[in-house]
Amino acid sequence: MSDKLVALVAFVMAGILSESSYAQASKGVAAIDDATNSVKQYFEAGINLSYAAAAVIGLIGGVKVYQKWSNGDQDTGKVAGAWIGGAVFLVAAATILRVVFIN
Repeated sequence: MSDKLVALVAFVMAGILSESSYAQASKGVAAIDDATNSVKQYFEAGINLSYAAAAVIGLIGGVKVYQKWSNGDQDTGKVAGAWIGGAVFLVAAATILRVVFIN
């Protein structure tokens, strides 16, 4: 009789523990979903900021390249490539991050 009672208590305790685990897991999933939504909201602003930074880099680079070109410097091509490369990198990185994390 006592073996049956011990088995019954064990089954009841296992059921209670699994219910508790399930409740904690569902709370954890809800918390992760909330965090994901919060990050997505800030992520869009970060991507827009990256596009704005690329535009500013492009404008500054254009002025610097024009100054070098007007002065007759020989390394105008290198400087233009560096500034354009920086702007293209920011745009490409923002686009790739959007595709990977948002969609």
